[in-house]
Amino acid sequence: MIGFLRTVLAGLFFLVVIPPGALVLFPWTFISGKVSLIYATAMLITRTAVWLTGTKVEVRGLDQIDPNGTYIFMSNHVSNLDPPILITHIPRRTSVLVKKELWRIPILGKAFTIGEFVPVDRRNRESAIESIRRASEVMRHGINMMVYPEGTRSPDGRLLPFKKGPFHLAVETGVSIVPVTILGTAEIMPKGSSIAKGGTATVIFHPPIDPKSFKSREELMQAVAEIIESPLPPEKHAKRENHQTAKKDGVNKEKLV
Repeated sequence: MIGFLRTVLAGLFFLVVIPPGALVLFPWTFISGKVSLIYATAMLITRTAVWLTGTKVEVRGLDQIDPNGTYIFMSNHVSNLDPPILITHIPRRTSVLVKKELWRIPILGKAFTIGEFVPVDRRNRESAIESIRRASEVMRHGINMMVYPEGTRSPDGRLLPFKKGPFHLAVETGVSIVPVTILGTAEIMPKGSSIAKGGTATVIFHPPIDPKSFKSREELMQAVAEIIESPLPPEKHAKRENHQTAKKDGVNKEKLV
C-alpha cells in the first residue's frame, strides 16, 4: 500500500510541476537558444520524483570518469526506474535513444526534441540506421549518449543479447564507452509492475573503454558485457555466447537497436 501511495505521489508531482514548468522554460529556451536551464530543471524534477517513490540511490565509481569528457554510457536494463536514475547521475548533459512512440506525448515529445534526444523505431531497420547517424551528430556537440544495448528490459536480471547499433556508434565515432551496472531496481519496480516498492538502487560506473583498443566489434561487445555483468549475483550470469547477437540470414538483417 505504501509503495502504491508513493508511486501515485510521484505521478502527481509530475502532473503538477511539468505543465507550468514547460510554460516558463520552453519560451525561455526558444528565446535564449540555451538548453542548460531546462535540462537542469528536468534533472531536478526527475531526481525528486525518484526520491518520492522511496528509492535511495547509491553511486560508485563516478570518480573514474572525466566530468568534462564525452562518453557513451551502456547499462543493463531491468526496470522502468533505470533511465531516470541513471541519467540524473551522469555528469553533464546527456542524450538518450528513446522509443519513437513517446514523441506522441505533447509536452514530453517537445522536451525530447529540445534536449536532442534521439527517436528510435526498432521495427524499421532504416529508421534504426538513421537513429545511429543522428546519435553521432548529437555527440559531436559534446553531448553524452545513454543507451541500453539489450534493447529492452530483462525479465529475470540476466543480460539479454546485445544489439549491434550502440557498438557501431562507438566504433564509428571513437567515443569511449562507460559500462554501467545497476543493481536493486528489479526488486523496487520489476518488469511488468507500475508500482515502486521503495528501496536502495546502486549505480556502478566502470572505467571507460576505448573502442579503438579492440580488434573487432564483437570483442568490444564481449568486453562490455563481461564488465556490466561482473557485479551481478552469480545466478544472474549468463553463458558468454548468449551475448552475441544471433545471426539468422546475415549481418544486414540483424536489428541494430
